[in-house]
Amino acid sequence: MTDRHIVALGGGGFSDGRDATPLDRFVLSLSERPRPRVCFVPTASGDAAAYVERFYSAFTPLECEPSHLSLFQSPHPSLPDDLASKDVVYVGGGSTANMLAVWRLHGVDTALRAAWDRGVVLCGISAGSLCWFESGITDSFGELRAFTNGLGLIHGSNCPHYDVDPGRRPAFHRAIAEGELGGGYAADDGVALHFVGSEFDEALAERENAAAYRVEANRPIEEVRIEPRLLEIYHAVATGGDEG
Repeated sequence: MTDRHIVALGGGGFSDGRDATPLDRFVLSLSERPRPRVCFVPTASGDAAAYVERFYSAFTPLECEPSHLSLFQSPHPSLPDDLASKDVVYVGGGSTANMLAVWRLHGVDTALRAAWDRGVVLCGISAGSLCWFESGITDSFGELRAFTNGLGLIHGSNCPHYDVDPGRRPAFHRAIAEGELGGGYAADDGVALHFVGSEFDEALAERENAAAYRVEANRPIEEVRIEPRLLEIYHAVATGGDEG
C-alpha cells in the first residue's frame, strides 16, 4: 500500500519569506518523484493574489511543477480529479473556519481524502496544519478558541504558532483541561509534524531551539517536548543540483 503522508507546519515554510525553505523541500521529497506536481490551496486567505504569487516565486525555481487551486476565481476546479492528479497538496494559512466551510461547500474535503488515499502528500501551515486534525485552537473568530470540525484525517487536536503567539499555549492547555479538545500536538514556528498514515512519525525543524509538543489532559496538564530533527539549512534557492 502506498504510504500516506501529512506534514503539519506550526509556522515557517515559504509563507514566512520569498524562498522555499528546508521544510518545503522536505515535503517535496516525500513524493519520491523527480519533478513532483505541487498544488497550492490558498482558500484560507480568500485566494489572496499576493500569497499565490509568493508560492510561485518560491517553487518555480525548484525541480517541481507548481500550480494552484482557486475556489474564489474562475476557472473553477474539477474535483476530485484535479487534486488526485497531483503529488503534493500544500494548504496555506488564514482563516481555518472559513476555509473548512468553503471546502465542504465545494467538496474539497472529500477530494482531499480521496487524494490522500491515493498517496498524494498533504501538507500546510497554520490553517493548513489545523485542518487535518479533528480539532484545534484557532483565531478565525478573533479571539483564540477551540474548534472541533476539522477533517479528522489525524486524531486529536493541533495548535500551530506555539512559541510566537503568547496566547496559544495557555488556550490549548485550557481547552484540553476543560474537555473542549482531546489531547494533541503543538508546533513552534519553523517546526513540522510528520505523520505517516494517521500515526505521528517525527518532528522536523528548519531553525534551532524550536520544538514540537505532545499535550495530554492529565492532572495537571502534561506537556512533553518532542525534539525535532534539524534539517539542513540552505542559504540559496536550489535549482536542480545547485543546493548550497
